[in-house]
Amino acid sequence: MSIKEKEFLKFIKRFDKSPFRLILKDGEYIIGDGEPSFTVSIKNPPSLKSLMRGTSLALGEAYMDGDIEVEGDLYTVLADLLSQINNFSQEPRRLKKILYPSASKKDQAAQVSSHYDIGNDFYRLWLDDTMSYSCAYFRDENDSLKTAQKNKVHLILDKLYLKKGMTLCDIGCGWGFLLIEAAKKYGIKGLGITLSRQQKTAFEERIKEEGLEDSLEVRLMDYRELGSLGIKFDRAVSVGMVEHVGRANYELFMSSVKSILKPGGLFLLHFISSLKESPGDPWIKKYIFPGGMIPSVRELESIAGELDFYTIDLCSLRQHYNKTLLCWRSNFVRNKDAIKNMFDERFVRMWELYLCSCAAAFKNGAADIHQLLLSHGINNSLPLTPWY
Repeated sequence: MSIKEKEFLKFIKRFDKSPFRLILKDGEYIIGDGEPSFTVSIKNPPSLKSLMRGTSLALGEAYMDGDIEVEGDLYTVLADLLSQINNFSQEPRRLKKILYPSASKKDQAAQVSSHYDIGNDFYRLWLDDTMSYSCAYFRDENDSLKTAQKNKVHLILDKLYLKKGMTLCDIGCGWGFLLIEAAKKYGIKGLGITLSRQQKTAFEERIKEEGLEDSLEVRLMDYRELGSLGIKFDRAVSVGMVEHVGRANYELFMSSVKSILKPGGLFLLHFISSLKESPGDPWIKKYIFPGGMIPSVRELESIAGELDFYTIDLCSLRQHYNKTLLCWRSNFVRNKDAIKNMFDERFVRMWELYLCSCAAAFKNGAADIHQLLLSHGINNSLPLTPWY
């Protein structure tokens, strides 16, 4: 056995919570006690140096390159691995460029574009017809993904307690389904902002298809520019966008939202969260969400309080995101050949790894997701009991 394989075998033995079979060039090994539940074959093991520098980055790149193969369900394997996340190694100083990228306006626009402008045709292959790329809400465990995404949007709209003629700003509006539903159901006037040119184009097409040109508008705009609008909205919402802001800019983001809200206005923030503050995962930040940062609930709540935002409601949808990601993964796998033709085999392996690892992270609590409903100052006009 080579020195590299010996070092890898010694390192991987720390992940022995559930037994599995490890196949190296020189033979097979059982990691853990009991009957193996899956098999991992290693063609070319990552170096010990790379594993110590960033375990997820080293293993993720090896999987993308085909140096690691999994016999068994990838999600199941990752769920087991991430349940032992405390055994991962990470050296932030050696990963500084990945973990702490620039949070400037120009660089964040490029970071967002690198993910969301991959192509609308690509996202159509594995999202549902609503083109919602955020956690769905399964009122019934048998709900389809499309039904669950509609449930999520209407859960948000109900919490915002909308009335006909109100104004609503969607910060990070994606492909626009939330604003379209709000305009159709409540007769609101809405503005969506995004940094993705492809999302903007698709949203504008949907506005025309629905005949909502007099009700909705979408702009290519950074959240930092909200104050320059000179408009005050009754309501604001942001779904899955604050994760792209960066820890240094959380207060700026919340201040920007405050600048466009009327006194007593409501703001619903739907965001992936972490139990504690951390710089994030280097593989995800290098290959999937460059510049991404997951906030904790407590740091956003602390900032909200300083800005005179009052908390009305806070809830976790963690298990709903696990189920959402597994639905996306199922759609993705069903369309693998078409996606491979768009990109290549390495991209397909990377994206399925992303979907499965995120699903596993939500299952194990390495990641959570919350909806935080705030009012700008006191609002005494809401029902005494939950209306949603």
